[in-house]
Amino acid sequence: MEITRVEIRPMKDEGNLKSFCSVVFDDVFIIHSVKVIEGSNGLFVAMPSREVGDGEYRDTAHPIDNDFRLKLEDKVLKKYRQVMGEEAEEEELEEEEEVEEESVGEEEEVEEESVGEEEEVEEVEGDSDEEIEDLSFTEKF
Repeated sequence: MEITRVEIRPMKDEGNLKSFCSVVFDDVFIIHSVKVIEGSNGLFVAMPSREVGDGEYRDTAHPIDNDFRLKLEDKVLKKYRQVMGEEAEEEELEEEEEVEEESVGEEEEVEEESVGEEEEVEEVEGDSDEEIEDLSFTEKF
């Protein structure tokens, strides 16, 4: 039995649950509700399960051969990392665009401020061109 397709549906803000997955076997059989979970030792794959009472869960579908379990986990995690890498790249591009838009706005503000400062400097310099009347020798002082 070959794994012919893995579909990843990433979860956002769901704690340790990182993704729901569907796994297709030999293009004829699909298992839904496979999960990628962040555990204390990293990511792992959890098979679909249902509650059987008192908070205990039992897998409803799972490999019975350990080699196949490892193969399944490897394919699911590779696909998950691939999808998340693409999403991370998209998010980085969006963030870069936002930063560029912000920096363009800031550059415009700086240019406006510097133009205002140049006008102030010109006004002060213009005052120095005028002659100042010397009143030190007048009767008023």
